Amino acid sequence: MSKIKLQVNSEIGRLKKVLLHRPGYEIENLTPDLMERLLFDDIPYLEIARQEHDAFAKIFRDNGVEVFYLEDLIAETLENETIKHQFIDEFLSETSIESDAKKAAMKEYFLGFDNLRDMVDKMMAGVRKEEVTFTAHNTLADMCESDYPFIIDPMPNLYFTRDPFATIGTGISLNHMATVTRNRETIFAKYIFSYHPNFENEEVKKWYERDYEYSIEGGDELVLSDKVIAIGVSQRTQAAAIDTIAKRLFSDGQSFDTILAFDIPKTRAFMHLDTVFTMVDYDKFTIHPAIEGPLTVFAIKKAGDNGEYTIEKETMILEDVLAKHLGLEKVDLIRCGGGPGIDAGREQWNDGSNTLAIAPGEVIVYSRNHVTNKLLEEKGVKLHIMPSSELSRGRGGPRCMSMPLEREPINK
Repeated sequence: MSKIKLQVNSEIGRLKKVLLHRPGYEIENLTPDLMERLLFDDIPYLEIARQEHDAFAKIFRDNGVEVFYLEDLIAETLENETIKHQFIDEFLSETSIESDAKKAAMKEYFLGFDNLRDMVDKMMAGVRKEEVTFTAHNTLADMCESDYPFIIDPMPNLYFTRDPFATIGTGISLNHMATVTRNRETIFAKYIFSYHPNFENEEVKKWYERDYEYSIEGGDELVLSDKVIAIGVSQRTQAAAIDTIAKRLFSDGQSFDTILAFDIPKTRAFMHLDTVFTMVDYDKFTIHPAIEGPLTVFAIKKAGDNGEYTIEKETMILEDVLAKHLGLEKVDLIRCGGGPGIDAGREQWNDGSNTLAIAPGEVIVYSRNHVTNKLLEEKGVKLHIMPSSELSRGRGGPRCMSMPLEREPINK
């Protein structure tokens, strides 16, 4: 394995390294009764979802991108015996298990795996009640068990690697997720970035920490250029978290001098900024028509070397916001489905606005969003089209399913 360098100063610079998670048996642990709790609207068929995900990974490899898998990196991190025990203890502390005796029994269960990848896969997949027999019930909580089918919940959202952390510049924001269901996911990133031996950065800089009070998720964090970051104030990201990131980034000597905080509707349809808005070229963006505005945007500007900043409230249409802060005469907004109507509604449901640039003007898209894809091609954008019948059931597109670790600088 090559050394992993963290360097992301744009959304469109040629992609060098990317982090994915191949869907696992956590998907098989979804049931209709559990979908709301586990943040799903439907149940993907795992076998086909994996085939689609493998096709996704192949696009990266065929275009010179080195692919890393979350499950491999955490297993490699846990080869250190001390770190493995620490990780299991922390993992169990964030489950719903209340009894110390049960936690001890579950630790023994995980330590009983001969292979670290198998142990990690099981942690991600969840543990059903029938898989472990407890020899004693020492507390009232042990004896008054509900009929809930899991000892440890599955983590089916893991294939959306965009959200638990975000690479920004030469560091990451290790995110505090908005829901308990997803916040457990960030423990994998915590240990990888703290202990994996293959990072070039001796100590990975963190612009945010998973145990901070306010929530923020990677789908709301877009690196528009080496100067400008966009962050959505959304259903999943709180404004106070952006304050913390601004202070840390602006005091570190990174190249960024502006954070645009987009105040977007706090609804599932606008769950993250990247579900309604992604960058595909220097001056081209895919958008959901409903995001055009007029919008309320807070321009957070660096005002010193110690984290100081100013904030200016702006109300204007999206096109003008982007042109102003990216120093462009104009930008081209490519509307999902061509504009409001049936096509836009259908393709937005299937993440037609959620593309992933692997180079300027070159993006990965879902096959099913054929109306939007045709519009992109008419604008001169090169498409890498992936199958999408099952992965799309999780309500996330190619950007949601990938976390860039390294991109080349862009030529302006």
